[in-house]
Amino acid sequence: MTEKVVQTLEVSEVETGIRLDRWFKRRFPALTHGRLEKLLRTGQVRVDGKRAKAKNRLEQGQMVRVPPLGEAAQSASERHGRQATAAETDDLLQRVLLRDDTVIVLNKPPGLAVQGGTRTPKHLDAMLDVLRFGAAERPSLVHRLDRDTSGILLLARHRKSAAALAEAFQKKTARKLYWALVAGAPPDHGTIEAPLDKQPGPRGESMVVSATGKRAITHFQVVERSGNRLAWLALFPVTGRTHQLRVHCAHLGTPIVGDAKYAGREAFPRLAGLGRGLHLHARAIVMPHPEGGWIEAEAPLPEHMATSFSLLGFDFRQPKASLVVFE
Repeated sequence: MTEKVVQTLEVSEVETGIRLDRWFKRRFPALTHGRLEKLLRTGQVRVDGKRAKAKNRLEQGQMVRVPPLGEAAQSASERHGRQATAAETDDLLQRVLLRDDTVIVLNKPPGLAVQGGTRTPKHLDAMLDVLRFGAAERPSLVHRLDRDTSGILLLARHRKSAAALAEAFQKKTARKLYWALVAGAPPDHGTIEAPLDKQPGPRGESMVVSATGKRAITHFQVVERSGNRLAWLALFPVTGRTHQLRVHCAHLGTPIVGDAKYAGREAFPRLAGLGRGLHLHARAIVMPHPEGGWIEAEAPLPEHMATSFSLLGFDFRQPKASLVVFE
């Protein structure tokens, strides 16, 4: 919806010290610098009722007068993709596992892309206004999951939080646990160290094991087996390459069930009643909280994986694999 009225917006605590022009860039990304300068010169933008300059730094509690901005006032969801429907909004709100003033932990559903593209009008990034919960800033993504991977996804509620969380991922102080159902009989435990590189193809870019690729390491342990046909794996990625767990499991000779991209028919065992979809789930995370202490969260299995685990007699409701880190 295009904004046609004058707004008076309060500067939040996390915006303290930011320049006025950068405050506008964060709140109204589509507003050009040239247009903002014109609004400032003509006195249409004011801070606490007074004229202001782009370089002025803001303080918590100050009130910024924002004149009608037309298309520049559109929300990110209006600019970048389809907005969430009422049903999708309700579903996203139900999927919040943890929320405070700094962080949101979401249980992402399978099939929902995290970010959009030319052929992806529906994606989580376009729906993040749903998860504002009254905050001045819309939450931002700090890491990604594949479209078909479900589970733990962290969102930062302001820029300071985003920087702290990004640093934790970069320094590998975040410990992540994934659950997967794989076809075949993997070893009881081990480490997959296989460098990954990007490879263009007719169906889009994919990742391949390559001696010249980037370092990629995954620890794994078997939680339960169903004979030699299927196994429940706990996966502990040390690095975070694109499609790392999917490629590493296929490289091990035990592809993730439902992963047609990296295993073809081998990823679809002939067993009536198995759930349909990629059987990879970001189960849990433990990492430093930006305000001190720890973020600890666990996401329940999606329906298709719960169906498969139940069929195989895997007791997934009891903790079978912990976040003990392989050093």
